[in-house]
Amino acid sequence: MVAENEPAPAKAMPASWSARTPPRWLPRALLYAALAVAGLIAAFWALDKMQGLLTVLMVSLFLAFAIEPAVNWLAARGIPRGVGTGVVFGAVLVVIVAFVWTLGALLINQVSMLVTNAPTYIQDLVDWVNKTFHQDISGDDLTDYASEWSSTIEKYLVGIAGNVWGIGTVAIGALFQLLGVLLFTFYFAADGPRFRRWVCSLLPPKQQKHVLRAWDIAVDKTGGYIYSRALLALCSALAHYVALRVLDVPSAFALALWVGVVSQFIPTVGTYLAGALPVLVALVHDPITAVWVLLFIVAYQQFENYILQPRITATTLDMHPAVAFGAVIAGAALLGPTGALLAIPVTATLQGFAGAYVRRYDVIDATDTPSESAGSTDE
Repeated sequence: MVAENEPAPAKAMPASWSARTPPRWLPRALLYAALAVAGLIAAFWALDKMQGLLTVLMVSLFLAFAIEPAVNWLAARGIPRGVGTGVVFGAVLVVIVAFVWTLGALLINQVSMLVTNAPTYIQDLVDWVNKTFHQDISGDDLTDYASEWSSTIEKYLVGIAGNVWGIGTVAIGALFQLLGVLLFTFYFAADGPRFRRWVCSLLPPKQQKHVLRAWDIAVDKTGGYIYSRALLALCSALAHYVALRVLDVPSAFALALWVGVVSQFIPTVGTYLAGALPVLVALVHDPITAVWVLLFIVAYQQFENYILQPRITATTLDMHPAVAFGAVIAGAALLGPTGALLAIPVTATLQGFAGAYVRRYDVIDATDTPSESAGSTDE
């Protein structure tokens, strides 16, 4: 019998209560999860803020890959890599300055000629409209329309002039980005072997072989893309120069240079932009000549697509046109104009990397039966 002052025995805790008690690792897991989420948010914030720098680095690496074969060629002949990179930079700069200078002279000549001959063009246009559509339009009507348009254009120009501070800021930012691209490109090309060794020093020996092979493929494909485009641009410029001289189109050299460079180095729409300018210049002087220029551009484009380009790109950058078109669209969707320019060499690099590591098999003809295949194997 239990004494009156003796405490009652403690009741056992139900099994359901002990199951509801949180495990000891749960608070630590929640803390780690919160830290991981915070780290991801901070990483995305940093990537968003450094988007401009990452774009500069990506473009610089692409340009360094493009000029590295030339720098390696000079370095193999005893020229230091820094000096060789400077020589390649100087050659590229001379080509760019010559291109801009030539097109600037073309633009000035055509604009001045258009302004000088504007009254004659307007009167010829009025006579053609009156004769074709049986109208009775005078030059005074077009002058009134021109005055209205000039006042509208003047308002837009005044608005642009009022925002000159913002335009200047954008121009300064673009200039700094250009200088950054040039600086990083020079360092990536001049210190290419040292940079590769530093990257590989962070990886185990087994992975270093794959990284070096991928690096070589990227240099080979990117350089092949640039040099094949340059050769195609040279062929296009020479062909169009001869045609424009034969057709007596003014500024034939500048127009041929424009067609060669723009048609090869601007993806997808470059062909149309390149062909529009010589057609417009020829149209100002003689509509019949403009038709002949258009026919030659179309004919040469077919010759380039089906005969010239496959032979030039067979040893440098062999890519199906549909794949190239899709790559340009995807690159433009991801990174805008920069992505469109980088899409083709990046896709070619991935294609070359896949060709080096992905095993391919011979395709069996559908007409072959298993017994025929086995019999041919036994033989």
